[in-house]
Amino acid sequence: MDPPASGEQLTFTFRTRGGRRIGAGRPRKKSSGVSHLTRRALSRHHPVHVTLRVTRGIQSLRGSAMFRTVRSALADARNRFGFRLVHFSVQRDHLHLLAEANDRHALSRGMQGLAIRVAKAVNSRLRRHGTVFGDRYHAHALRTPGETRSALRYVLSNVRKHGRGASQLPAGFIDGCSSAAWFDGWNRPHELCFGRPRTPPGAEPPVIAPRTWLLSVGWLRAGPLLDPEEHPGGDARGRRG
Repeated sequence: MDPPASGEQLTFTFRTRGGRRIGAGRPRKKSSGVSHLTRRALSRHHPVHVTLRVTRGIQSLRGSAMFRTVRSALADARNRFGFRLVHFSVQRDHLHLLAEANDRHALSRGMQGLAIRVAKAVNSRLRRHGTVFGDRYHAHALRTPGETRSALRYVLSNVRKHGRGASQLPAGFIDGCSSAAWFDGWNRPHELCFGRPRTPPGAEPPVIAPRTWLLSVGWLRAGPLLDPEEHPGGDARGRRG
């Protein structure tokens, strides 16, 4: 080979072993199909509507014994890590929650603790092991009185969407598999609301009183007190599910 001209740089090619191959490296995690709250920072002034679904094969969460188990687990997780559970609705295969959190990190920690407690309680009741919740939770921050009012109606009256014979429910019925009995925003006295009774007298409520303006009084800017006979319609995002 002729010597390089003056100033020309020699280039060497080194033989390597292996190299980048299709499929090499750590395998990607499978997507659960439901994302967490977006990366946008969560304000402590904005409550959150959270949906948590159980995996297939788990019996209904609304059976008397099972619901007591789930309610107890929710009560244990209602106020931890800057996370506060204000309302809930337990349906056959999913939970709807209205919560407050100091920030996105507090929401994540609080929901992780809540999901673990509920999963352990359900598995203990069923004498089984394995996954209880099939997806990550879905969270939607409520930023306006209108969104918050819609979320309250959707969560507390959700049985009118999914319950058997929902159209034949008696006048004034509120769902005993929810925190409806601890909600003071109905348009009639509790004595005229019908549903499963509250926990025994003297027992602590399974939820925390709201601290945010939106969940305490702000939602009333968007409409009157809630009617227990009103169909929940779509949730705060307009979805029907």
